Amino acid sequence: MPDALIHIQYCYDYLVGQISLGLLIYSHIPTAILALLFGGFVYYNTRRLSGSLLFLLCLSFAAWCFVDIGSWFAFLGAGSMMFTWGLTDFLSLVFFAFAYYFLYVFVADRDLPWWQKLVGLAVLAPSAYWTFLGLNLTAYDAINCEAFEASTGADYVTYARLGFILAAIVFTFVARHRSTDKHFRRKTVLAGTGVSLFLFAFFLFSYLTNLDVLLNAWQYAYNIEIYGLFGMPIFLAYLSYLIVRYHAFDLKIFGAQVLVVALTGLLAAEFAFALSPVTRILIGVTLLLTLVIGFVLVKSVRREIEQREHIEKLAHELELTNQRQESLIHFVGHEVKGYLTKDMGAFAALAEGDLGPLPDGMKPFIEGALASSRDGANSVIDILQASNQKKGTVEYKKEPFDLAALVTQWYEKVKPLAEKKGLTMNLSIDEAGKPYTVQGDGPQTGEHVLRNLFENSVNYTQQGHVDISLKKVDMMAVLTIADTGVGISQEDKKKLFTEGGKGKDSLKVNVHSTGYGLFIAKNVVEAEGGTIRAESEGAGKGSRFIAEFPV
Repeated sequence: MPDALIHIQYCYDYLVGQISLGLLIYSHIPTAILALLFGGFVYYNTRRLSGSLLFLLCLSFAAWCFVDIGSWFAFLGAGSMMFTWGLTDFLSLVFFAFAYYFLYVFVADRDLPWWQKLVGLAVLAPSAYWTFLGLNLTAYDAINCEAFEASTGADYVTYARLGFILAAIVFTFVARHRSTDKHFRRKTVLAGTGVSLFLFAFFLFSYLTNLDVLLNAWQYAYNIEIYGLFGMPIFLAYLSYLIVRYHAFDLKIFGAQVLVVALTGLLAAEFAFALSPVTRILIGVTLLLTLVIGFVLVKSVRREIEQREHIEKLAHELELTNQRQESLIHFVGHEVKGYLTKDMGAFAALAEGDLGPLPDGMKPFIEGALASSRDGANSVIDILQASNQKKGTVEYKKEPFDLAALVTQWYEKVKPLAEKKGLTMNLSIDEAGKPYTVQGDGPQTGEHVLRNLFENSVNYTQQGHVDISLKKVDMMAVLTIADTGVGISQEDKKKLFTEGGKGKDSLKVNVHSTGYGLFIAKNVVEAEGGTIRAESEGAGKGSRFIAEFPV
């Protein structure tokens, strides 16, 4: 350093006597350059709002670093010292604000609400006012090389920094709590932790510095503050992991490699600033850890990307296979349904004597064949309907229909099946609740909800009765089907209303079970704004199915 620049010998002695110049430069310049390179690289490769905010965060942090180190070397007079020293508090609030702004956009993937922007500007405004009018520093003592800060402005900056930290922590907690996606929750926690550690490290060491100055506990109190700058590399390490592990900012593997190489290069370059063995050891350990972690992360993410591409290829092939299978299922299903419908017509004509009297013993056989054809047709209908619902091709009408009349109609259709099994089937409709007018698709409600619920209760009840009731409760039509059948275990209850979900021993009781009936019924009821659920005290204790429709 040229002696001509040093006009205050005490300040120079104070500087070189209290701290290693290598550590001072190491803590400011490489950290600022690293932040600028990282932020600039992300911004250049993404051009997204989150990338822009990260760059602004890194830019304002770098500005603070250069202004702060300028205050250490501002020996040209009180004016330069007070300008650089006075600007640091405001710049720190700027990058604190950008840190929260970045975290919100990165996690939520949308811009910050306008009211939060106004709050942020309102927080920055007092500090800007005090800084640019020179009110935050009141005087400069050239003898002791110290500027005197206004306590109001300093305290305000401390509380404002703490407020941004708390805002980041609260936002991270709320965003994680509201999501059920494990991938999103991990990404949120990593980003929130990185930002919070960065801000807290800066806040903590700045606060300890101010406290030390206030208590006059140590002559070299300002040495403490520089260690807060190392929160930035920690933050960038978290972001590097998010980029490598979770492909944050949509950067490719090449981008992750460049970041690791750049980080390693910057750390290696810092040996040029090392003036003491302790500093060299610190840089060497950091460099070694960076090399090891960077190698492991890049190697693992390359392997993961290769596996992911292989999985995506298999998934695409599987999707094509599924599409061909679905087309085949629909073709075969419609063909089989047509054949069964024709068989049903023929058997019905024979059973009803339209083609003349049947020989002795033939009628039970024809009636059995008719029942089997009907069951087969219903199974095909359920499979086709479930496939259509899964693809989202089912259209629901929104027309008024009389739910009570529809319930009565299907009760009459299913009652003979119950009587044939020796079951008692009862229907109770609360007359006081009429009319039971529902806005929805009447044919689908009858075919896929009432038929499935009524026939299931009959099929899974070996003896006893099936009771059907309809009543109105708080503007909802409540349909209840209670039986004395096999009941539902807790294990089987989890499978109900799911695609292909069948009870453990359902086929032993009902060989025609497809597992799609209740899945379809649930979709139809919910499409009409209703709900459906099942209740049972356990296996062998009967069951109750309750469907509610808005009326």
